[in-house]
Amino acid sequence: MPIYEFYCEDCNTIFNFFSSSVNTTRRPLCPRCKQKKLKRQMSAFARLAGAKEGGDIDDMLIDESKMEKAMNLLAREADRINEDDPRQAVGLMRKLSNAAGVGLGPGMEEALTRMEAGEDPEQVEAEMGDLLDQEEPFMLVEKKGRRAKKSKPHRDETLYDL
Repeated sequence: MPIYEFYCEDCNTIFNFFSSSVNTTRRPLCPRCKQKKLKRQMSAFARLAGAKEGGDIDDMLIDESKMEKAMNLLAREADRINEDDPRQAVGLMRKLSNAAGVGLGPGMEEALTRMEAGEDPEQVEAEMGDLLDQEEPFMLVEKKGRRAKKSKPHRDETLYDL
């Protein structure tokens, strides 16, 4: 039984909704202003590195439609990859991060670039393993040309029915 998070831009508030079944299409009205259909968000546990405290909600959460697109891409292309060719795996990793709207951390970027250049993945792992373990591999991509950011959204702790 899932709990979904929705955001109201007018109220700058995140609301939690309980659903007795998986419901990927329903968009409730804002419980506070009762005027705006809410925008569904990936739950807070899915926040990634690069989300700045106090930033705009769109900078802090993954766009669920982009994540769904990335997962569909993975399902279509994973079986076609030659596991003995690390360049193909790197290419898929880059496609997935682009489709999901996330960037790669600097260590992950360096590791993938080295593998694209033909270096042995095991050697790259041996040399960079500690660095890669210490950093977040993915980060949200900053959106360009935005207006002034809103303050950090309020979290309504009430659990509403979807």
